[in-house]
Amino acid sequence: MESSPRRRILIVANRTAATPTLLDEVRRLATERPSSFSLLIPDAPSSEHTDWTLELALPLLERAARSRIEGLTGGDDAFEAIRSAVADNRPDLIVISTLPRRVSKWLRRELPRRVEALGVPVTVITPERARLRDEVPNLGGLGPQG
Repeated sequence: MESSPRRRILIVANRTAATPTLLDEVRRLATERPSSFSLLIPDAPSSEHTDWTLELALPLLERAARSRIEGLTGGDDAFEAIRSAVADNRPDLIVISTLPRRVSKWLRRELPRRVEALGVPVTVITPERARLRDEVPNLGGLGPQG
């Protein structure tokens, strides 16, 4: 009996990269079948914020995935960063973790729909509003991302 190849999953997140909602989804996907994960943080307001997000999120995501996760960063245009990551990594699934619609510029700009046009299945994860206050530090401080 042949084992199935590892599924490649690209996680796209910024302010929600370490939220319990995303961690739960990564845990579920890792349990479902063998998978390798990459975390892409596009559209970060500064490299310092990106470094902080990777430093905080990667250990939590790795614990949820029970494996190492590659950290990637992208430029100011979230779609172009995702398009480049898809071309380089050829994922089987893209998980976009975003803030709720009222504060998410990614959802207002229809990023998930645009990413679907790349031909890779897309799952959108949005933290529940009640949990968001506890999950995302300083929500108003850096401006709405993701």
